[in-house]
Parts: sequence; C-alpha cells; structure tokens
Amino acid sequence: MTAEPKPRFTLVQRLALAVVPRVVWALLWIVSRTWRFEVIAAEGVTPLLFGRGAGPEIYCFWHQCVLPCAVYFRSTHATILISQSFDGELITRTLGILGFQAVRGSSSRGAREGLLGLKQVIERGAPAIFTADGPRGPIYQTKMGPIKLAQMTGAPIGAFHLQPERVWTMRSWDRFLVPKPFTRIVVSWGPWTRVPTGLAGEELEPKRAELNAAIECARLRALHYFKKAGS
Repeated sequence: MTAEPKPRFTLVQRLALAVVPRVVWALLWIVSRTWRFEVIAAEGVTPLLFGRGAGPEIYCFWHQCVLPCAVYFRSTHATILISQSFDGELITRTLGILGFQAVRGSSSRGAREGLLGLKQVIERGAPAIFTADGPRGPIYQTKMGPIKLAQMTGAPIGAFHLQPERVWTMRSWDRFLVPKPFTRIVVSWGPWTRVPTGLAGEELEPKRAELNAAIECARLRALHYFKKAGS
C-alpha cells in the first residue's frame, strides 16, 4: 500500500495563505492611496513611468523595496521570479491579487526552471522582474540570474530603486522598507545593462558587477534626493 504524500504546507500555513494575502492587499490598497511618487533618473536614462510601455525587458531592484514596487508597477502585469519557499508562496498570492504573474525558483532552488520560465515571458513580449539580491541576500549583491536571462534572450536590464522619505525599516536581512502613510516615494532609475548573447562563463561576471553598480547608483541617488530636498 502506497503512503499518501505529505501536504506541502501545514494546516497553519494553509490558513495563513488563505487569509494573509487578502489582508496585506487590503491594507496596501488603503495606505498606498496616500503615497506620492516622484521620478528621477540618471543622466541619459529614460524612466518607465508607472510601468507604462513595459515590453520584453528585464527589470531589477533590491528585495527591500518590494512593497512600493508592487504598487508602482502593478499596471505592467509583469512576471516575477519568486522563491519556492512558504514566504515565496505568500508573496506570490499577494502579488497575484495586484495583477502580477509569478515564476517559481531562486538562486538556490529551481534556478534553471525559473530562468526558462522567464525566457518564455520575454519571448512573448512581456517584462520580467527580479529582486536582484534574491530571497536571502546578501543585501545589495546581485545574483547571476538576471545576467543569464539577458544573455539567453538579448533583453536589456533596467535598474531602479524606490525609496520612501518616511519609512519603517524592518530588522531583516534586506532591511525591508514599509512606507509610512502620506509619504513621498522617489522612483530612481539607474543606467541600463546590456549583455551580449555571445558571453558565457567567467565573461558574465563583469556584467553582473555592472548591474550591481547600476542598482546601487539608483539607490544612492534616491537617498541623496531627499537629503538635497531637506537642505
């Protein structure tokens, strides 16, 4: 007699999956209506305004600004690479309510399947999104996934950061940002990264470093924006 497979999630986890995404969505919908977005960009960079005009590109940001990104880019209906963990399932269901799609995988589990799924998204003419430092960090360190996808598809990589002026910062590895009500949020765009399809192996590392610098450029420019405004 074959034993029945164990459920993927515990009863408590399944209850959380049924309730938490809807609660988070409701709170986010209410609070985000008080947020004011302001867009800046590095010299020569054309920003994507509220996700309008997004096509077969790759977009990358740090994990800490998932919440404001989910609101700002909801009109893109983009596909996001999300880990196969329980936390990833919570994020997937919450973002699904906001209109995003998900491909499951990460740098540690399901990496190949995740990249192939996003490759299909790009080939359909739709945008793909990475939290560039992955689900576990280290913070502000880009994983190789976006670079490999760009090499596979020829799609350019856009780098951006969303920084709230007034914010709660969580004590997590990514210093997760929760914007306060009625705050301004700057949407900062860094330089684009383009990866030739002929690159492979160790040749990809300089491009990973280039993307890392582009996202950090966007983040530091955003932080400076509010300091300059307050001076």
